[in-house]
Amino acid sequence: MNYKELITIEPGKRGGKPCIRGLRITVYDVLDYLAAGMTSTQILADFDYLTPEDIQACLAYAADREHHQLVVNA
Repeated sequence: MNYKELITIEPGKRGGKPCIRGLRITVYDVLDYLAAGMTSTQILADFDYLTPEDIQACLAYAADREHHQLVVNA
């Protein structure tokens, strides 16, 4: 999954947070819904403009950020 084709960051939109395809829904929004227990099917039903690929892109983006996170032990 190449999330870079679906996840966009625009300084003037949603405070520069990563959004899906230039829309006003952020990666965080989708991840928060999933963390709260919503299924992908429920998210897609509530947001008819999203696709299964959009949700996968959010997960891939989060995984990539986690992979590149620098952890410093105090």
